[in-house]
Amino acid sequence: MKKTFIILSVFISIVTATGQDTNDKIVLQAMHSISSQELMDNVKIMCDEKYAGRLTGTKEYQDCAEWLAGEFSNFGLSPAGDNGSWFQWFNVPYTLVFPNCGVSLHIPLKKGGVISKQYRYITEFVPGSTSGNGEVTGEVVYAGYGITAPELNYDDYAGIDVRGKIVLIERESPVSPGAGAEKFNPWYKYSFHQHKLENASKHGAVGMLYNYGPIANPNNSYIENFIYVHVGDSVVKDVFTGTGFSYRDNLEKINKTLKPSSFNTGKNVTIKMSTRHFPDGKGSNIIGLLKGSDPELSKEVIIIGAHLDHLGNCYEMMPGANDNASAVAVMMGIAKAISQNHIQLKRSVMFISFGSEEQALLGSKKYIENPVFPLKNSVLLNMDGVGAGKSISITAGENYPTLWSIVRNENDAYIHATIKANYFPNLGRPRLDASIFMSAGVPSLNFATYGTPTPYHLPGDNIKIIDPEIMEDVCRLLFLTTVKMANSPAPIR
Repeated sequence: MKKTFIILSVFISIVTATGQDTNDKIVLQAMHSISSQELMDNVKIMCDEKYAGRLTGTKEYQDCAEWLAGEFSNFGLSPAGDNGSWFQWFNVPYTLVFPNCGVSLHIPLKKGGVISKQYRYITEFVPGSTSGNGEVTGEVVYAGYGITAPELNYDDYAGIDVRGKIVLIERESPVSPGAGAEKFNPWYKYSFHQHKLENASKHGAVGMLYNYGPIANPNNSYIENFIYVHVGDSVVKDVFTGTGFSYRDNLEKINKTLKPSSFNTGKNVTIKMSTRHFPDGKGSNIIGLLKGSDPELSKEVIIIGAHLDHLGNCYEMMPGANDNASAVAVMMGIAKAISQNHIQLKRSVMFISFGSEEQALLGSKKYIENPVFPLKNSVLLNMDGVGAGKSISITAGENYPTLWSIVRNENDAYIHATIKANYFPNLGRPRLDASIFMSAGVPSLNFATYGTPTPYHLPGDNIKIIDPEIMEDVCRLLFLTTVKMANSPAPIR
């Protein structure tokens, strides 16, 4: 009897090992089916002019979302959005920006008269993506970080009158996230673009030169008739010239002393904006599901995330090839490799393409409020900008060593990419869908690529900068990682 038991045990072990070897072989074959050319083709589709930069709320964004849902359906995913659809809906106001925008500085001449210096689009200014429509001319008042924080005994507007004027404002706050949570957290809510714009309007300003890039960014408040643009170093330099203040010295003084240093510059500026605001916009996440096969483990879910949206037109189209068509293309590659190669998964795997990442992370916030699976049973592998560079970074890898070890092991065994992980304090920068999940207690990693100069929130983020090979590396790595996590007998949280 004992001999028979031993023989049977050996037989079962051989069958199990053979089954495991067969499954591993299928997984590796599926990994090699991932094609850099197909990934690139999908990036090109999303960057096509017919989708107009994929600004959430617009018809063009939703057209692209419909296309993606169709691809999910072709791959064999099941819809997991509202009422059995592919979409999870939310409200998102948006603003369209049209040509005929500009910024000019008016310089008085010693012998009388005035000359106007017109600034160049993209290199010297970019329209405010949520600006009001119209034209304003006024004296420029330098108002530091544009912060009013009574509890911190700090007010950039103390002692100055900005009514009917245009303020020049810095981004962030005099204390940065790099100072650590204890020092930065009291300033956190004041570092947002929304506070700066709303505070300027509250103090009577009619316009704003925002020292931010210049890059495009639709993550701000909209106030009718409040006109603003993003400007760069040349505009700031010209405003400060002849004031008796050194820009760098003045800013360093604010940061060091945590005391405002605002003043009237004596310079006049005209800002002209052509916009139309849509307060009742609707946006959506696109959600597809592969249900796990195990009765218990299928109640847990691995979420593959990547935001679909970008900036729309400002006023030129912003294609968003790296940010974030590249990541959606990789998501599609993972979904197709799993479903069409019939990879067996014990845990469920869900694919969420978020809307409105660029507009205050509304899509990921919506999912956290209305999750398909309990958040306590979820982990997130998110991607944001994985199409340019030579190496892979994993934000929050050190926060979640169980997840990071699986990624590292799969990379060491099969991909051999240069890869690094870090600890993420989640102090508000960088702004990521993954940070919303982390704040809700969901273990989350965020994948990006780096190593080559990459235009950010500018028209230059187009298909010319995309490297299909690094996308293929990311796609294969995340495919292997997803399958390993889905079938792990050990807990992955």
